[in-house]
Amino acid sequence: MTGTVVFDLDGTLADTAADLVAAANGCFSSRGLGALLDPVADAGIAFHGGRAMLRAGYARMPAGMILPGDAEDVDFARLLDFYEADIARHTTLYDGVDDALARLQDMGLILSICTNKPGALAEKLLAVLGIRDRFAALVGADTLPVRKPDPTAYREAVTRAGGEVARSFLVGDTETDVKTARAAGVKVALVGFGPEGPEIDRLGPDYLLHDFAGLPDLAQRWLGANAAARRKA
Repeated sequence: MTGTVVFDLDGTLADTAADLVAAANGCFSSRGLGALLDPVADAGIAFHGGRAMLRAGYARMPAGMILPGDAEDVDFARLLDFYEADIARHTTLYDGVDDALARLQDMGLILSICTNKPGALAEKLLAVLGIRDRFAALVGADTLPVRKPDPTAYREAVTRAGGEVARSFLVGDTETDVKTARAAGVKVALVGFGPEGPEIDRLGPDYLLHDFAGLPDLAQRWLGANAAARRKA
């Protein structure tokens, strides 16, 4: 059976931080707090999810201000609405993504997405960025009762795409991705060009990917893909 490469989305395929932070700041502004997060300095927080951004912002509120007990749940739903309404104003694919995906497909590999972004938002973003048709399957935060780092989410992303877990690996950008891969018993490559840069190697991935141009060679080494499998004469 051919191999499968599974990708995280935010911070791995696309730099979505500025739009995520803008959505969180929309929530804070609606409470009269202004923009509590910075799209550059807080990019790393953005890649840990909406609730992480909200909590970081709440920690910066003026002293003595108290929010209702349900503030986080209310604001999380509001954040998703803000984000969906303007999902790709600033978001861009990382350099070389589309070329790398095309080369992986030429090698006969199956591509899939496993993200903790809600499924509908992930589908919309990939479509707007023009790469949805590269992926045979997508598992989002709400596709299953569990999500990363539970290995069930990863395994489902592989099997829904028609692959085999034993012949797959994960490309991601956070500790969650490392934990997911370890739990699933597969290798993981982390990108070294996100907010944390090459320092992300501290998480102990099996490989640190410095740019997407190197991904096809890595897939060849790890999966033994046939580089001519889908190439047209």
